[in-house]
Amino acid sequence: MSERLQKFLAKAGLGSRRKCEALIKDGRVLVNGKVAQIGISVSEHDEVIYDKKIIEASIDEIKLIALNKPEGVLSSSVREKNIPIVFDYLPNLKNKRNWISIGRLDINTSGLMLFTNDGSFANYCMHPSNTIDREYLVRARGEFSQYKKKSMIEGITIDGELHQFTDVVEGERNGSNQWFSVCLISGKNREVRKLFQSLDMEVSRLKRTRFGPIFLPSTLKKGKTLELSEKEINELKNYGK
Repeated sequence: MSERLQKFLAKAGLGSRRKCEALIKDGRVLVNGKVAQIGISVSEHDEVIYDKKIIEASIDEIKLIALNKPEGVLSSSVREKNIPIVFDYLPNLKNKRNWISIGRLDINTSGLMLFTNDGSFANYCMHPSNTIDREYLVRARGEFSQYKKKSMIEGITIDGELHQFTDVVEGERNGSNQWFSVCLISGKNREVRKLFQSLDMEVSRLKRTRFGPIFLPSTLKKGKTLELSEKEINELKNYGK
């Protein structure tokens, strides 16, 4: 049975399909001794080599771990200066596979991040068509009103893109600061901060508490990971269906 090369590479744990397409375009993948091209298919009879290593696509089982990401840590596999990255906190995988991040959090955002060894599963979880929502705890400074809440839910166009929450729940107010719980689906870059900022509110704390059916465990300390169960993996696979 044959499949697209980028899907084969993703299943092997080299990254999302988009990242694997970039690896192919960069000429880093060989199929049967020749530089691979985007769009070709491969089967179990083909020899696939990435950076001089033979790639095996079979995965014994899907693994999924949760990380309680601290603030000040990059959601990247590329180190910048001496800034820590999320992969510093992850356990080693067998068979030299790499953990694949299911989404990202900006450097000043803490909370739940998920990682898997299966590129196809990661791609599924991140694809907007699967409508997997995320929930965040937000502390913001500024005046809040029902008009602003309505605007956040109906959506605001920022830099040509529509940004919106699916739900906004008001929490405790302390002086000029107020807590909120917000949900969104798209997960665009810095979407939570942009929405509040567009309504003259400044986010001072931001923490992801849920990704689909997976909640950040209250007992999981910052910088620590937890391997999730097969039941939780299946719940994420079937979320919203």
